[in-house]
Amino acid sequence: MFGNKGVVALMLGASVLGLPAFAQSEEYKSDVTVQALGSFVKDTTDNGVTHSASNSGGVLGTYRYYFSRHNGVEFNYGYTLNSQRYALDGNIASTKAYSHEATAAYVWRLPLHRITPFALAGTGSLIFDPKDIGGDALARPTFVYGAGADFDLGSRFFLRAQYRGLVYNSPTLAVSTLNAELLTHRAEPSVGFGFRF
Repeated sequence: MFGNKGVVALMLGASVLGLPAFAQSEEYKSDVTVQALGSFVKDTTDNGVTHSASNSGGVLGTYRYYFSRHNGVEFNYGYTLNSQRYALDGNIASTKAYSHEATAAYVWRLPLHRITPFALAGTGSLIFDPKDIGGDALARPTFVYGAGADFDLGSRFFLRAQYRGLVYNSPTLAVSTLNAELLTHRAEPSVGFGFRF
């Protein structure tokens, strides 16, 4: 009825219709990462007051949700411990403080074969909790930006390397009479492992 040509045409047609199913890659909508980070705060001076902070390390946890192949959001929690120092007229005040970071950001990514570069921008809060002195924790709103890349270690596991920058007003934990609002910058390079689901 069909002949050899008809059977071949039917098989080729069925094969062509099935190709899109084989071409689709498994897209995961969410991922989580745990990263080791470095915290490097820029020294700032205004009206004779200098603010600095010790360099330190910490941990950063991230959850991302992707709305599409290129667009998503992330939620972060970070923790570090460093010393906040203020110098005014030769007098130096310093205290150790736990720093808790809670941020949310828009993420744009470009999935390639084994690497996925990304950029992010968002906002959140840095909470400074003094360790050596009495007093309440102090929260500072922050702007966060960054870029990095995910390197595939399999279909679900990956290595993330990124740089994040945080811009905020420095805390005045150790100097209660200090009214200076010093705009400062924290650089946070980080690396860690993630899991897609």
